[in-house]
Amino acid sequence: MATTFRPGERFAGMDDWQPKPGERGIFATLGWHRVEVAPGRAVLEWEPTIDHAFPAGKDWIVHGGMVTAILDTAMGSATWTLLDHDEVFLTADLRTEFYRPARPGPVRATGWVVQKTRRVTFAAADLHDDAGVLLASGRASQVIIDLQSDPHRDRPGPARSVRAFPSPARGAGGSSPSPARGGGQGGGPRQ
Repeated sequence: MATTFRPGERFAGMDDWQPKPGERGIFATLGWHRVEVAPGRAVLEWEPTIDHAFPAGKDWIVHGGMVTAILDTAMGSATWTLLDHDEVFLTADLRTEFYRPARPGPVRATGWVVQKTRRVTFAAADLHDDAGVLLASGRASQVIIDLQSDPHRDRPGPARSVRAFPSPARGAGGSSPSPARGGGQGGGPRQ
């Protein structure tokens, strides 16, 4: 029995969205196309090439990270349909099971929300080839962030560690007083 979900405010903006020529982001970079969207469900199509694969004998196999990425995005798109404008999410846990090698050529990732609470969404996805053969499945837990109650969660800027790590020059016994810098969620320069 399928679960029926109430569409979130973000759903209305998803139906017509496709990357435009020259637009940046993973959809445009990898050439993914959203072909179906409904509350709690999203379908993506993609045609990986040998640029997304590694040689295996006389054939090519699409890298597992690429398979996982499209499954994650199908699940994320399904979750996005249920969120309101003051909500975002982050994938907290992601699992992929590979059943058969994905080869260059058309594939279809179908993602759906299994269960949604106020703070967490559980989603699943399947990846099929052009002949309908199941190649891989994914499961994800996604943490929903309410930007009204925690407005700083959506802040731009590099992540800064609050824990001091040993300095390579000083060995394991010393510690560095400066925080580590990284490109955490949100990226971009701090205002």
